[in-house]
Amino acid sequence: MEHNLSDYSFEFPPELIASRTAGKGKTRILHCPKDGGERHVMKAADIVDLFRAGDCLVVNNTKVIPARLYGKTMHDGEVETLLVQAMIPAEDGSARYEAQVRPGKAFKVGRELIIAGVKTTVESINEDGSRVLRFAVTPVELEAVMNAQGHVPLPPYINRPDDEEDKKAYQTIFAKYSGAVAAPTASLHFSEEMLQALKDKGVKVAEVTLHVGPGTFQNISVEDFTQHKMHGEHYELTEENARIINEAKAAGGRVVTVGTTSTRVVETIADDNGVVRAQSGVTHAFFYPGYRYKIVDGLLTNFHWPKSSLILLVSAFYGRENTLAAYKMAVENRLKLFSYGDGMLIL
Repeated sequence: MEHNLSDYSFEFPPELIASRTAGKGKTRILHCPKDGGERHVMKAADIVDLFRAGDCLVVNNTKVIPARLYGKTMHDGEVETLLVQAMIPAEDGSARYEAQVRPGKAFKVGRELIIAGVKTTVESINEDGSRVLRFAVTPVELEAVMNAQGHVPLPPYINRPDDEEDKKAYQTIFAKYSGAVAAPTASLHFSEEMLQALKDKGVKVAEVTLHVGPGTFQNISVEDFTQHKMHGEHYELTEENARIINEAKAAGGRVVTVGTTSTRVVETIADDNGVVRAQSGVTHAFFYPGYRYKIVDGLLTNFHWPKSSLILLVSAFYGRENTLAAYKMAVENRLKLFSYGDGMLIL
């Protein structure tokens, strides 16, 4: 099998990039029958009809933090940080974070800056150019600063500043545990009413946690995509949620993951028999055509950027030709693309 990244590109008019969401439960979904049946566009709320009692929906309960903070150098130059990963606090209890920064030249080791009003010291520089920053407040105090002054870290292709509306729009109904710098956007298709309708139908809901990092938008820079080094993301699956998934699977229910993030977690954890066990860790899993899925029977996902690790994950599940045909149909039907856009359900 060839592994050419250029085989996973598609054309789309830029106006199809969604800069706002249609609202939870109000998007459109392209239903892609896994058995090769005819694809068709439906309202998001109508996907409830495609599920059966005993199926198991796996969702990501990560919560997006307002992780983009602005500040000043000691010489009044403007700087920007994106807090990516909380780290063990310093001995004096100061909050420490791995962060992406710009401009890089302002963030030399040992330098002090004022970020969102807080004195901040650059501790070290990582191999990838990110910095370890120490803030002169506790983690709890820094969280309060983020909630008051932080900005929603919208994806790079949404070409506008964030606003108040994004604080709700870019958060899913499943969000519980803070730590993501990007939303698990497939979950944005669900309203509380849809979730209740699924539960009333006998569909089980299991939760995983995967804190989505900025690496989800990282471009693949090699034509032979098997040489791409995948970013790591922290995940957790609890005993209770592992039990829900395993019992549904054992009883013949379909495991349907909501988004590439939930997919990465369960496929990282599942053994060759499709059984999952409670655990936490960091996944560097990278799925591309040729990979055989161990547990996932269905996938609800958004449309992804051309030549991305995410379109490769979908193609591994649905096949390259099917995936690109679905994307072509999405463009022809003027479906909205990417994080705030419409989605596809392969089931």
